[in-house]
Amino acid sequence: MVLLPKPALEQFSLMRNIKPTTFFSGIPLIDLSNPDSKHLLVKACEEFGFFKVVNHGVPLEFILKLESEAVKFFSLPLSEKEKAGPPNPFGYGNKSIGQNGDVGWVEYLLLTANQESISQRLSSVFGDNPEKFRRALNDYISAVKKMACEILEMMADEIQALKDHDMIGFGEHTDPQIISVLRSNNTSGLQISLNDGSWLSVPPDLSSFFINVGDSLQVMTNGRFKSVRHRVLANSMKARVSMIYFGGPPLGEKIAPLPSLMRGKESLYREFTWFEYKRSAYSSRLADNKLLLFERITPS
Repeated sequence: MVLLPKPALEQFSLMRNIKPTTFFSGIPLIDLSNPDSKHLLVKACEEFGFFKVVNHGVPLEFILKLESEAVKFFSLPLSEKEKAGPPNPFGYGNKSIGQNGDVGWVEYLLLTANQESISQRLSSVFGDNPEKFRRALNDYISAVKKMACEILEMMADEIQALKDHDMIGFGEHTDPQIISVLRSNNTSGLQISLNDGSWLSVPPDLSSFFINVGDSLQVMTNGRFKSVRHRVLANSMKARVSMIYFGGPPLGEKIAPLPSLMRGKESLYREFTWFEYKRSAYSSRLADNKLLLFERITPS
């Protein structure tokens, strides 16, 4: 994803309520090479819905190769990029943003992990030689998927421990998936919303990944993990390139609080499918709370 520059003055009104922060201050840091980080990971999900991971096992070579290929793609003339669209929802797309607190114009290339789908989209732009982009994309997806599964396993292990020991413990939006794995170039702009309503700027990091808890995981944990509200401010000096791996369920998958976490507690959400969620999300505004439709209404 690329957010093209906007003049700094157009961003001023959005930046007045940003909470001052020092470099990397306040953002939970999880070392994936340390198995004892599980409880820190869960604490970050509960308190922030967002954390940074290091020692993640994704080779820097894979990261930089895909970023290089993405920059080449987005540098092509618009007429060439449009050969990879329309998105419906996959492929190339671009749109103006600004109705819900966004600033700027965004263009993106949305792909599934399906090999045939990737080949078709890239061949439309690169003709018979999309191999360099495809290899870079496949290497990156394989490594990031492995990391995402490791993170989910760590969550699952710690959730089991919590169950057994009865412990207590672009514009503004949340992500709908289970988790989102984010990596961007060395350009600032990402901010997460804190409990007091202020915004915390996330310093860019070329070699690390940031993990967002999504709406689906919030439901599965019955509200214990928080889906983080976040946004991206356009940078006035250069474009921002993001590579995001979305970990979501199949369309027909049912989403509901996990029975193992309930222990006699009341469910905050009714059961729904991933398709139902996406259908309702498409008809809502970016900044809307998309889980409101699926909350259980309790008698007052």
